[in-house]
Amino acid sequence: MPRSLRFFAWASFVAQVTIIATGGAVRLTGSGLGCPTWPTCTPESLIPTEELTYHSLIEFGNRLMTGVVGIIALIVFLLVWRIRRERRDLFALSFIVGLGIVAQAIVGGITVWTGLNPFIVGFHYISSLVLVCVTAAFLARMDEPAGARERAVPGWYAGLAHATSAVLALSIVFGVLTTGSGPHSGDVESGRTGFDAEILEHVHAWPGYLLLVLTLVLVIAAWRESLPTRGWAIALLGIELVQVAVGLYQARNGLPVLAVGVHMVLAALTAAAMTLVILRLKRPVDAGVAAAESSAAATSAR
Repeated sequence: MPRSLRFFAWASFVAQVTIIATGGAVRLTGSGLGCPTWPTCTPESLIPTEELTYHSLIEFGNRLMTGVVGIIALIVFLLVWRIRRERRDLFALSFIVGLGIVAQAIVGGITVWTGLNPFIVGFHYISSLVLVCVTAAFLARMDEPAGARERAVPGWYAGLAHATSAVLALSIVFGVLTTGSGPHSGDVESGRTGFDAEILEHVHAWPGYLLLVLTLVLVIAAWRESLPTRGWAIALLGIELVQVAVGLYQARNGLPVLAVGVHMVLAALTAAAMTLVILRLKRPVDAGVAAAESSAAATSAR
């Protein structure tokens, strides 16, 4: 891969995680309607005016970050365009990211128009997580040859990994509902889901703990069997342990804004690590042949 493509692919991933952090800052500082209209900041001005408060600067800064993310994604797409026939997988992933950013901008506008409807805000966050996963997948596939792939792990392990990813998705959904029912609405006049946030905190924790147990099983099995998922499974477990610690801290300390923001970013990193574990369940067919030949050579040498 060209060095420039590698650089901007990493920049795209970092930018997608960063915009989750800036979006969290908008909500956690009550700046969700700092710019009360979209796509302009006010009906008369594209940018914040002197009459507006620091909330406007925070919200407008997040909007500017959307532009940064879009420019980086466009550069990646143009770099991949030259090798689109050889690397259709990378071309498809870069196209999805670009399309997703446009869709996210529109969803962001709908979020403002609806006065920060908590369900729209939650969908906006989950969509950002999906883009983080897609950019992580791009990084993984960039270091592998194109072509057919085959399973590189036992069938039961692949099934367990997919079940673990489903539990992660469930945990994220309940986490979003919990946040949408709690105190951090993005604006003092924004509505909430109407659900009991305290009950949802416990419901959110159940799949979280199950996720931790399943990931531990994945790590132990990958370590014992020397599976290609071992490295990322360990990384996933490490992120989850930090995530659980932050979750317990915020729940027991009245949901401090910094802890909630860190929790949101860690969820994105958890989803990215889970994506890489899933991708490591398969390997390029040529790599499988090489592995088989190496194994046969070692057996005959004995």
